[in-house]
Amino acid sequence: MAGDDIESRGGRSSRNNKNTSDSQWTLWLVPLFVVANIAVFVVVMYVNNCPENRHTRIAGQCVARFLRRFSFEPLTENHLFGPSTATLDKLGGLEWTKVVINHQGWRLVTCMWLHAGVIHLLANILSLLVIGIRLEQQFGFVRIRNVAARVGVIYLVSGFCASVLSALFIRNTISVGASGAVFGLLGAMISEVITNWTIYRKKPQLLFTLRVFIGINLAIIGLSPAKHVDTFGHIGGFLTGFLLGFVLLSSPQFGWFEQKNLPAGTPFKSKYKSYQYALGMVSLVLLVVGFTVALVMLFRRENGNDHCRWCRLLTCVTTARGYCDRN
Repeated sequence: MAGDDIESRGGRSSRNNKNTSDSQWTLWLVPLFVVANIAVFVVVMYVNNCPENRHTRIAGQCVARFLRRFSFEPLTENHLFGPSTATLDKLGGLEWTKVVINHQGWRLVTCMWLHAGVIHLLANILSLLVIGIRLEQQFGFVRIRNVAARVGVIYLVSGFCASVLSALFIRNTISVGASGAVFGLLGAMISEVITNWTIYRKKPQLLFTLRVFIGINLAIIGLSPAKHVDTFGHIGGFLTGFLLGFVLLSSPQFGWFEQKNLPAGTPFKSKYKSYQYALGMVSLVLLVVGFTVALVMLFRRENGNDHCRWCRLLTCVTTARGYCDRN
């Protein structure tokens, strides 16, 4: 889905402006997030140092020993080819006790940059590339200012809110992963289509492309061999991104950018349509209220499952390995 899917109402002037915008647009935010996630994983593996790890009884059990201190924990410890649970905990994995009882709220942020293993990391990077590039590319075409900043806000805020909801419902496990943030981008992609529906010219192709994007990312999550799926992290990230999409990703009306060249006294269009303003305001209120309530409940040491009996059915599957990765 590119700029050709957007209806041209401004004639040749609009097309020229779009082409100018295309030539000035550069993709940089998504690659930056990818590099950051990879760099953090390398640091984690360096700190883990499997051959010298006291949690590994026999150094020979390390996987890919030729990597030396970057070798992976035994598959009985971590089947995703990654560090030990102790290392993830040490470097900022999300755990209710550490966040609420020990007042280590910073874990709500650090956990989204940690990954349980190479397979976990690759699954999230692939999803990030598929969704993130589409968002950043699409808004490069429609000339929304500070495109990368808006997509970045959605990614980071979604990841943080995913951590809050995860900690509110899940205890006694260590949760890591960026898929809450990735699901936020997926939610934003859907709300962007809804709020900008009238500007798209090829609507059947748009819906088909959207289904393909959603299917690809659900397949990536479903095919991952991870045994611990942080369902609440996924839900929290998706809902946050969905609401933020209405707030941050609305496209201005056609002709709004060109109004500065109109003669004085000419009636001006509002930047957004009335339904876009309505969706943005309602979404912002729901986001602020929901986040505030969840955060207050978390630090009052309440268990979200006590207020939602059926939510226990969504709790991540846990094993004796002790971590719950966000796939």
